[in-house]
Amino acid sequence: MRYFLVQYFRRASGQMDETISVSRRLRDQDLQTAAVIVDFERRAVIKASFDGAMVPKDFDRIVGYYRSHYRDYIDQLLEDNKLELSINQPKTDHTD
Repeated sequence: MRYFLVQYFRRASGQMDETISVSRRLRDQDLQTAAVIVDFERRAVIKASFDGAMVPKDFDRIVGYYRSHYRDYIDQLLEDNKLELSINQPKTDHTD
């Protein structure tokens, strides 16, 4: 998989719901409906907005945020694309 997509929906009660998906390719509909689109192959954020407000397109920060909620999906995308996050990495000391 290459892309991580997030869509937000407002319920009748006013609360927000989000749905996520992963995809090998982007469709025109994805570009129109997704609030967040992350391209793991190019290590780039294509689109990042929340409730109409644009968010800085910082790959590590956005992926780090969604990883805290969807760890399995993000870890699989990172592995499939042979990437590592630059933030939130545990520090290890290998001195003997």
